[in-house]
Amino acid sequence: MRSAKDFFAPLAVGAPAPVREVPARPSRMIHFFDPSNPKMAAKVPDMVGTVDVLLGNLEDAVKAENKEAARQGLVDIARATDLGEHTQLWTRVNALDSPWALDDLTTLVTEIGDRLDVVMVPKVQGPEDIHYVDRLLAQLEAKAGVQRPILVHAILETARGVANVEAIAGASPRMQGISLGPADLAADRRMKTTRVGGGHPGYLVRQDPVDGDVEGARAVFQQDLWHYTIARMVDACAMHGVFPYYGPFGDIKDVVACEDQFRNAFLLGCVGTWTLHPVQIAIAKKVFSPSAEDVAHARRVKEAMGDGTGAVMLDGKMEDDASLKQCLVILELADRLSANDPELAELYAPSNGEAGA
Repeated sequence: MRSAKDFFAPLAVGAPAPVREVPARPSRMIHFFDPSNPKMAAKVPDMVGTVDVLLGNLEDAVKAENKEAARQGLVDIARATDLGEHTQLWTRVNALDSPWALDDLTTLVTEIGDRLDVVMVPKVQGPEDIHYVDRLLAQLEAKAGVQRPILVHAILETARGVANVEAIAGASPRMQGISLGPADLAADRRMKTTRVGGGHPGYLVRQDPVDGDVEGARAVFQQDLWHYTIARMVDACAMHGVFPYYGPFGDIKDVVACEDQFRNAFLLGCVGTWTLHPVQIAIAKKVFSPSAEDVAHARRVKEAMGDGTGAVMLDGKMEDDASLKQCLVILELADRLSANDPELAELYAPSNGEAGA
């Protein structure tokens, strides 16, 4: 048994000390690009500052014959691009059971480890996968002289991974977060949907018959296929102090349903999502940033609650210490986003007559 005192000790001699708290950097949109695609690679410098995270994808959507080109392309991009203060660089490496994963990690950490913030690991089955990556990253960081630990992000894409999500979230101090991978998860569960994320018109509940008339018109309400999984993932992440994310929404044209799915995830506790096309970036920024109205209300509750105990009536509604805790979540997020975004800072600023935060 490993002593709890050793949990924050480096796993390799010379590796940086593990983090004790995951940095709460804005990551509303994790924007995927293919480093082996010259057109996509050329657009990367212009996207710096417009997205919270740029992710060089080495796994799905990259053909086998392009794997090495994608890996080298990401190295070249990382070396040539000034990411500034507000855009992170992540990568999704190939699955651990693939012939490319070891070379992905070895190359990226030793060549651009000082530029890489997070490694996203696909198809994580259990904590043993995170333990393997954790130890390997420490060895490579020590070899390359990397001064800060590279964090790890897991994707839930299998039934076993969902069953082990709590253990995955707490497997290493490196754990930054977890994303839902709906397409692979649907296949592994043998779900009968061919969509990449989002809902399905066949997953519904129907209003009971009116006066026993089973032939009469009845309202139909479409349900969310992913509600259970997202909620369980959010709980596991909250328990271990890491961040939950919605994954891909594959129907690029359906921006309305995309916004709905993103908002469902945001309301349940997710801090961000993947964006696969530039049109989804603005949606993610809108959804995963609290509204000015919510921030103003949260600020009013905080001011009215004083020392945070007891209860007050505000606009005909009772607000108490639990209400204040909810409001502080909104205010903390607004403060974090405002620090990086002048437009949001102006949007969230107290209006005339409104109490300050």
